[in-house]
Amino acid sequence: MSSISNDCVLLILKYLHEENLVETAHALERQSGIYFNMNYVEELVMNGEWEETEKYLSGFTEVEDNQFSTKMFFEIRKQKYLEALDRNDRQKAVEILKCDLKIFSRFNNDLYREMTLLITLEDFRKHKSLRKYGDTVSARASILREITKAIWSNPVFDGKLKFPAIDTAALRNLPCHEEEEKEKEEEEEEKGEEKKKEA
Repeated sequence: MSSISNDCVLLILKYLHEENLVETAHALERQSGIYFNMNYVEELVMNGEWEETEKYLSGFTEVEDNQFSTKMFFEIRKQKYLEALDRNDRQKAVEILKCDLKIFSRFNNDLYREMTLLITLEDFRKHKSLRKYGDTVSARASILREITKAIWSNPVFDGKLKFPAIDTAALRNLPCHEEEEKEKEEEEEEKGEEKKKEA
């Protein structure tokens, strides 16, 4: 995308956020890949909206892009799996294991095998590595810290984590605004001519 296109997208994003059109703004952030909204990701993770978290992240990176991306997706899917186990939803846990976590067996088969064994435990917190798991909210906060570290270390996000300062006056330079300005000027001229005729 050209520099001018980037500027236009950033201006549109700023406008969408100012007008509280946040869903549209997040879709544009994801589709353009220009700005990564960390606050939005924090909100998604703390609310346990795992599919939406992955969907948003996928606008910027994929599981196999680098070790940091792999770590982010693994932590999200692992947490989704643990929450299914915590709810005693074994069917969902098996589905997550087969569909979401299986890809990570290529990177660390022993870890994947360990994850599969958790399903056999009555309480996965009895596993030595998960004794400190705690409740869902504290676990999500812990996962968020891991994801945040991976994002800040990931070169894919360089230059995308801080929204640049934008002069909203730049909107006036866009072609659609030029037409609006001309229309306003013409209206003012018409009003001025009407006043002259009245006088």
